[in-house]
Amino acid sequence: MIVGRPSGSAGRTRVCPHCKATILESAPVCPQCRHHLKFGVAALPAQPEGFSALRVEGTLEHPPQGGDWEYSVLLSIRNERGEEVSRQVVGVGALRPAEARTFTLSVQIMTPGGRSR
Repeated sequence: MIVGRPSGSAGRTRVCPHCKATILESAPVCPQCRHHLKFGVAALPAQPEGFSALRVEGTLEHPPQGGDWEYSVLLSIRNERGEEVSRQVVGVGALRPAEARTFTLSVQIMTPGGRSR
């Protein structure tokens, strides 16, 4: 349940019984594994040098009228042949009228022992 929100079903989550990803309670199919669902202080190592190879940002704005919206943030990575090598749900939630969310995707390239660009 989303803390500080009125109770209701929009934005509620559950764990996929197949892949254990956190998904929306309303999802009939898990967006990560695509299975159909039948029911309802240690020292840190030094950071390697690196650079940001990609940064994309966008905002979703719900108009003041209308019902709640639910969203799933899905990350899919493909190799040079177009084959999917990873697929993960990285966040889920709900937007109520007049709310907004900004999403940012950043790909950090680490160059351990090397030089950054």
